[in-house]
Formats: sequence, structure tokens, C-alpha cells
Amino acid sequence: MPYLKVSGTQFVDGNGTPVVLLGAGLGGWMMMENFISGFPGCEFHIREALAEAIGIEKASLFFEKFLDNFFAEGDVKFFKSLDLNCVRIAVNYHHFEDDMNPRVLKKDAFKQLDRVVCLCAAKDIYTIIDLHSTPGGQSGGWHADAGTHFGNFWKHKDFQDRFVWLWTQIAEHYKDNIWVAGYNLMNEPADPDPVHAASGLIDIYDRTYAAIYSIDPHHILFLDGNTFATDFTKFPDDSATRWGTNVAFAIHDYSTFGFPSSPKVYEGTDDQKSTMKAAYVRKRKWMDERKLCVWNGEWGPVYGRKEYDGEETDDINRRRYMVLRDQLEIYRKDSLSWSIWLYKDIGFQGMVYVSQDTAYMKHFGEFLSKKHRLAVDAWGADDKYVKHIYEPIINLIKEEIPEPNQKLYPPIWSLENRVTRISRTILVAEFMAKEWAEMFVGMGDQELVDFAESFAFEKCEKREELNSILKFNAKF
Repeated sequence: MPYLKVSGTQFVDGNGTPVVLLGAGLGGWMMMENFISGFPGCEFHIREALAEAIGIEKASLFFEKFLDNFFAEGDVKFFKSLDLNCVRIAVNYHHFEDDMNPRVLKKDAFKQLDRVVCLCAAKDIYTIIDLHSTPGGQSGGWHADAGTHFGNFWKHKDFQDRFVWLWTQIAEHYKDNIWVAGYNLMNEPADPDPVHAASGLIDIYDRTYAAIYSIDPHHILFLDGNTFATDFTKFPDDSATRWGTNVAFAIHDYSTFGFPSSPKVYEGTDDQKSTMKAAYVRKRKWMDERKLCVWNGEWGPVYGRKEYDGEETDDINRRRYMVLRDQLEIYRKDSLSWSIWLYKDIGFQGMVYVSQDTAYMKHFGEFLSKKHRLAVDAWGADDKYVKHIYEPIINLIKEEIPEPNQKLYPPIWSLENRVTRISRTILVAEFMAKEWAEMFVGMGDQELVDFAESFAFEKCEKREELNSILKFNAKF
């Protein structure tokens, strides 16, 4: 079977038959995220803290068993049962090289990735390899695993050189694999000056495209827009051919109606549907004007949880499923390929989620409640318990800093959001990393394995209505 490729505005197989890629993001696995598995801060924080708390050998045992169990045969069978055909695999560059030993491929660097790519291929499921974090961090998000609100990737050429080098290693490894649909070069870049700086996003895409295609001219490149995959307005006009024609341009279409911070309760009114569609149309406008291929690499609401939302949970989720259905109706009319975020977590957004009856969730239940109360995760945070603590800082800046100077990059971060990201989701979360790690102290090897096996498909619950909606829409 020949490689999947881009033809005009769509994907086609080797016979030229259109293919709509419908699937989910495998986040939280080779790129661990705080809200997905329950730790505070960034992945590097907890890896360092756990090694210090229980020793390198025991920490390695937990993380290796976590990787083994998070996505395995049961997950692939379930995924296939929903008639979905593509898994976007988020990976952390730390799995491939060490910051203190750059440009040297780690032993067994591809072990876990190969395992999942092969499992998916055996079920005729495509995979997209998504470099979710880069050396130095491509954004100020926790998901860049850099521990800061600045994307230092854009300030250091060596970080960028290592990024290009890593993609040559990945391309060399997968160049002959037809079930790898392609390479999502960089998740949610946030470059303050994507064009004018010699090291800007466009230059990085130029360099990486040239490096990959000198090795592998067959796989699709999936290119995120700037500012967290929302902005293509500064992309050059020759982008239709600049990176070849086998390119899909990736938007991330999260609707504010699907999150606790939504300014209004979602009722599915005509005005709300119009607002939702307008945001989607704006994100893809640049590609539509040039008749380019659009791929929605992330989207989807978060859900209420009985342990935090109590009696309101069912009503919250009823509205979130309305958001889900209405977004899918928009996508279906455009025959849009999409990858919903998220496949698996501990209960906030995943299609499947770790049961409360598992060893991990029982042991960390009180800690997770504390995290929720302190709102130390940025993603979908409900800050009602701590908002009053940070308001004086926000008010101080509003009062003392001229209004024009209050607007910093990225523009999608409000003043309030910027203050709380730095002070709450970076600073407070950093202090909590050691507390999380210390909860492993005294555990024997089997107890560590039991924690890791809590993430196995067989130990998970299914979000039935979400999965039913996705399966229904996979028919189109």
C-alpha cells in the first residue's frame, strides 16, 4: 500500500481515493502532562523529584511500567471499535536525547514509539508523530516541558539545531513505514516574531522541511499555525509550494464553551453556534483562501467530575456533549480531518479514564483534590477557591502599569491568565512536585508496578456518550 498523501485540500490514499483522518491524541504518554496523570508542574519536575525521593532505579521502574501500560493492545482494539483511523502520538524530545548529551540518540529511543506504531498498523490505524516539546520549549505552556512562561527555543540557535537534528533521526527511522501518516513538526509554537527573526518559525519550518525531505520525501508534514496553532496570518504567500505540496496545515479548535471559564453557559443557541463557527472559520481562513489542506490537530471540551462538581456534574456534561456535537456538525460539513484531544487521562477529558478504584487513584485521591482546590493546572482550571488570592497582583498591575504595556505576547493570554499561569501553575506547582514524589516513598517494586498498571485499559472507565458520539461521526 503506497503512502498517504495530500492532494489539494484533502488526504488521499495510493489509489487517489479521499481519506478523512479521524482520531484522537495520545497525550500524557510519551509526553506526560499534569492534568492527564495527576502530577503538578512539568514532566521534568516530577521525573527529577521522584528519582530524588525513591532513587533512580525505582523511579525508572515506575515510569517504564507506566509507558508499557498507558497504551497497549486493549487500547488499540477499543480505538478500532469506534471506527477511528488515526492516532496522533505526542512525544517529548527528552525520550530521544539528553540535554547534557545533545545530538546523541538514546539507547532504545524508539522502543516505545515503535511498539505503538506497530500496534496501530496491525489494526490499519495511521499514526502521526507529534513533537510535543522541543529543546528549550517552543511555548510557555506546561506541555512544552520547559518550566517557564517563555519559549526559549526561539532565543537559542542550538535548541533549534537540535530540533532539526532530531527530526532527521525520526525521518530516517520511519521513512519506509507507510502506516505513519506523517510528521507534526512542532506542537503549538508560540514565536513572538515568526517571520522577521532569522530564527523564526518560518525559518525553522524551512530548515526542517529541507532536512526531512532529503531523507524522506514521502511522508506528510503537518504544520501548526503560530500562537498555539491559531494564527497563520504571518505565513508567507508562497506557502502553497514553499514546503512542497504534501503538507497539511494544523489548527487547534478549542471552543471556550467547552471549558469552566466559558463566559456563558452553553445552550446551543443560534448565536452561540454562530460564535463557535466564526472562531473555527477564522482559524482556517488563511488556508481556505489559498485552497490548502486543513487538519484539526486538537479540539474537544472537558467534563465535570462527581468528586469535584457534585450534583452539577450531569448538567455540566450534558452541555459539554452539546458543544461536542455542534463542533462535529461543523466539521462534518467540511469533511474535515480531526484528532480530538484526548484519548486517556484520569477523568477530565479522556475517552477513557483511570478508575477511582485503582491503586493510583486511591493513593493520590486527597492530593488530587488539593491540586484541584489550588487550581495548579492551567488546563481547564476552576479557580473559584483561590481567585481572591491572585486578584491583588492583577489589580496592582492594572493600576501601576500603563494599559498599552499590559498587552504582552501571546495575545491569547489575558493579563489575568498571565499572572495566574506564572504565579499559580508554575510557581505553586513547582513547590508541589516534591510532595507528589514523596507519596511514593516506602513503596516496594510491586506497589510501584500497581500504580503504573492503574493506567492500563483494563483498569479504565469509558466515557460512553463521548465515544458513542465519535463513533457515529466516524461514519461520515
